[in-house]
Amino acid sequence: MSLAFYTNPHSRGAIVRWALEEIGCAYETRPVPYGPEMKSDAYRLINPMGKVPAIVHDGAVVTEVAAICAYLAEAFPDAGLAPTDEERAAYLRWLFFAAGPLEAAITNKAMGFAPTEEQGRMAGYGNFETAVGTIEQHLGAAPYVAGDRFTMADVYVGSHILWGLQFGTLPERDHFKAYAARLSGREALARAREKDAALAQEMGMANG
Repeated sequence: MSLAFYTNPHSRGAIVRWALEEIGCAYETRPVPYGPEMKSDAYRLINPMGKVPAIVHDGAVVTEVAAICAYLAEAFPDAGLAPTDEERAAYLRWLFFAAGPLEAAITNKAMGFAPTEEQGRMAGYGNFETAVGTIEQHLGAAPYVAGDRFTMADVYVGSHILWGLQFGTLPERDHFKAYAARLSGREALARAREKDAALAQEMGMANG
């Protein structure tokens, strides 16, 4: 088994790093600096978008963070992070919600774009408050995304919530803060952060 992880510590690769640490599998980190190397022909053979993260598992390339997370959960079933039959509907629903409507709403707001009522009918997320209120309501109904236990969906959705609270792109609401507190104590998350901090230092990005 070989698993190569292409990442930059100041990217969404942090989510995949957390996922890999939760899985507990062996992997090789291949750092990709921003700039010419990330847009090079060599790296575009891995991801034509010229973006990180990406993984290559036994020759199979996977890009897009939510897809990588779901793939890892299925490829390493012994970690117990894939959904059970009872959890599958919520797992998939909220994994894709975070990858689609929620991220689009957060990104557009951060860039200063607020859709008009008419534009909101076209936008998959409607408007920022609708998207944020939807995930807030769900996270108030159960301790984790798919129910009573932590799954890979919590790595992906949880990263959005943790980052949103840290950087102010999400409002500080009680359900978000309670959910973030449940995730913050995970040992795999701590290991992932330590490894990314070390990689940032190696790449001369410690103050970035």
